[in-house]
Amino acid sequence: QLQLVESGGGLVQPGGSLRLSCAASGFTLDAYVITWFRQAPGKEREGILCISGSGDSTNYADSVKGRFTISRDNAKNTAFLQMNSLNPGDTGVYYCAVDRAFYCSDSPNYYSDYWGQGTQVTVSS
Repeated sequence: QLQLVESGGGLVQPGGSLRLSCAASGFTLDAYVITWFRQAPGKEREGILCISGSGDSTNYADSVKGRFTISRDNAKNTAFLQMNSLNPGDTGVYYCAVDRAFYCSDSPNYYSDYWGQGTQVTVSS
């Protein structure tokens, strides 16, 4: 069974950091691009960052530039989202999604092949 499972979310104070993980099972991530999305309360889902199989990243959200970093470890079949300097505007449910492609597209693919169930990130003092 193909599955993506996010983990690492939680409650963090403003200025803090979190590292989210996206673990794949039932398939290998090598041939997929991986995108992190988030959905804030009352807002539409937003694409944040994408990483290709070769490790090239594409940023879709100006609000996270210089603060968030996407990475992947194909040997562990896992992708990561390192989030630094968090602020309350980063609060939301974070999802990873994958597409069978070589390169990230110029804009987020909201119809990605597979999605995780999401992990909650809350930034609050």
